Amino acid sequence: MKKLTLLIGLIFLQFQVFSQSENRLMKDMPAGTFLHGNIPYNNDTLKKHLLDIYLPANAKGKLPLVIMVHGGGWLVNDKYADLGYMKKTTAELLNNGFALASVDYRWASQAIFPALIQDCNRAASFLYDNAEKYGLDKNKFAVMGWSAGGHLASLMGLSKNNNVSDFFMPNSSQKFNLKGVVDFYGPSSLISLKNTDDPKVPESILLGDTPINRPDLAEKASPVTFVDKNDPPFLIIHGEKDESVPNQQSKLLSSWLNLKGVKNELVIVKYAPHFGNMFDVEEIRVKVVAFLKDVLK
Repeated sequence: MKKLTLLIGLIFLQFQVFSQSENRLMKDMPAGTFLHGNIPYNNDTLKKHLLDIYLPANAKGKLPLVIMVHGGGWLVNDKYADLGYMKKTTAELLNNGFALASVDYRWASQAIFPALIQDCNRAASFLYDNAEKYGLDKNKFAVMGWSAGGHLASLMGLSKNNNVSDFFMPNSSQKFNLKGVVDFYGPSSLISLKNTDDPKVPESILLGDTPINRPDLAEKASPVTFVDKNDPPFLIIHGEKDESVPNQQSKLLSSWLNLKGVKNELVIVKYAPHFGNMFDVEEIRVKVVAFLKDVLK
């Protein structure tokens, strides 16, 4: 029995070493960061149903968790993408005692709406149901997303208290609650984006039809649809020179939150484009860390 236990331990250690070596972000993480890599969150073999959990060095007790949702127009990228140019912010979060979970989800070319939000909610449910296993505080979850991931993160945070059954996979736990949302330049109203009658634009591929043909779907897929007074606080960050997602999308979301009395802060980053290192600067890092400390205290 001792030999079997030792063998199992060695296999687990080898798996962890492999997971850390294949993760291209680990070299930029703070020393001692521990990775639980490529965890299947939906009890299947889909590569898009995997997530990574990063734990701070010498983590003790139950940690507040930030769920991270990548961007890519709902059509490209993976759970490494945005963390790759947000290296300093990622390190700062870990150094401040936050656990991070970076999530993959199916692209719209693989499964149309509402599949992507179902995946994100399923990942959050998995993290809640397995919080004790990974040392997470199930009462201190927040979500952060970039671009299309900002859209999905906002949709997660705003629709959760509306109990939209279509946004969850069958038999999926819905016990988790999100205490705050950090939205980096995510679309908030699909019907108000440009080219809503073009079947080739990302939002049309997401919906399976153009927003102009299916305003009902466009409305259901839009975060602003679900804003109400019971929503969690938001930190919204958008580039002044964003040509992919106009910053009016974030201004609109902030205005709706204000009208409903939901605490939020909108930061328009001067001269900044749609994404990149201009969002990983100290001024923004300080705001992100302070916001998450406040909502997850």
